[in-house]
Amino acid sequence: MISAPSAVNAASLVAIDVHVHAHHEETGNTEAGSAAASYFKSTEVPLDLDGIAGYYRERKMACVIFTVDETLSGQPQVDNATVFAGAQRNPDALIPFASIDPNRPTAAEEAQRLIDGGVVRGFKLHPPLQRFVPNDPAIYPFYEVIEAARLPVLFHTGHSGIGTGVRGGGGVRLKLGNPMPIDDVAVDFPDLPIILAHPSFPWQDEAISICMHKPNVYIDLSGWSPKYFPANLIQYANTLLRDKVLFGSDYPLITPDRWLADFEKLPIKDDVRERILKTNAVRLLGL
Repeated sequence: MISAPSAVNAASLVAIDVHVHAHHEETGNTEAGSAAASYFKSTEVPLDLDGIAGYYRERKMACVIFTVDETLSGQPQVDNATVFAGAQRNPDALIPFASIDPNRPTAAEEAQRLIDGGVVRGFKLHPPLQRFVPNDPAIYPFYEVIEAARLPVLFHTGHSGIGTGVRGGGGVRLKLGNPMPIDDVAVDFPDLPIILAHPSFPWQDEAISICMHKPNVYIDLSGWSPKYFPANLIQYANTLLRDKVLFGSDYPLITPDRWLADFEKLPIKDDVRERILKTNAVRLLGL
């Protein structure tokens, strides 16, 4: 069970979005931010945490919200403390994850300090932006702390919208989005809940295999409009992975309104649709 308490009333919600970014208001003014907005065809939505909470509250949803602790993209960052404060002001709508660059020598200690604070409900990692390989043994003390707390870790996998169209890809190395090294993490930390974020193009089969094989691994469907989901992902989400697939949008780059409108058109079974939109997240997050 997750130790941090939650004020989210899951019974009153229609969906839980497990993938929402806390973006700095100046992000769109950077080269990477502008290119990403163009790539995702983004629309104007609230960026302040209270505005995000209101946006989801109006839709009878809650969301997992986080920053990404990185310097590669050149985008200004929202810090963990700001995310936590916003979630504490809006505990019915915002579920706070922390982000710590796992390359830091103090990463494990920082994670323990945040966990001891009793607010954080999970961690967000982005191997391509944070420039690490998930199965690097040097990072294992960081995972040990999080596993001991039974908190989930959400890993970016697959293609990166950040850096797309930028000279040299903005320094983002796509190979770091391959989910296969995360299989080692799932083996070595079997009590660590792991979420593979996004349809993992071009490694979708690998992600499905890991999720199917490892009980502690889940997949979120963020970062892509559902109309672009590969057929094998839809097939497995409807069947063998029906209890392990999660709704995620990638707000603010993709809104839940856009995502859900496209998801409605997919051939997903009614009982599976409810699991993806809410039930699986309720169980995973201990709501």
